[in-house]
Amino acid sequence: MRALALLLPLAVAATPALAADPAPRDKGFQVPPELTDPAMAQTLGKMLGSLTRAVMDMPVGEMQAAVEGRTATPADRSRTVRDLAGRDSNYEHEVESQVAQAVPRMQAGMKAMANSLPGMMKALEQAANEMEGSLDRATANLPTPGYPKQ
Repeated sequence: MRALALLLPLAVAATPALAADPAPRDKGFQVPPELTDPAMAQTLGKMLGSLTRAVMDMPVGEMQAAVEGRTATPADRSRTVRDLAGRDSNYEHEVESQVAQAVPRMQAGMKAMANSLPGMMKALEQAANEMEGSLDRATANLPTPGYPKQ
């Protein structure tokens, strides 16, 4: 659950950046404003609360029966994640409060990632340039397909 809470914001925040046109090479890499906007972390926190409720209502009884190697019963077909976690009335509230507490950490993580992106992009471009040169050198001595056999 915690991994989901940490990875989902990164995936959602990166989606607009991936859909955007690539930054021109001469200007360098620019951090998308969505990654530095504190409101985005708040929005993601609200989304995670809704996502948590949806996951809790997912049916899992048939899968549990299949894993156990038996035929699913009507009771299995209606079993959800919430049933497996227990019907504690405070459980859902506890999960939502944990998600709410994760928002400041999410904001800090998004800020740290945004600060490190320009350096990572520069290093990746440098590595790509080095690999391009080494690939040309590695393939320079390969015979062409039409090279006569002796």
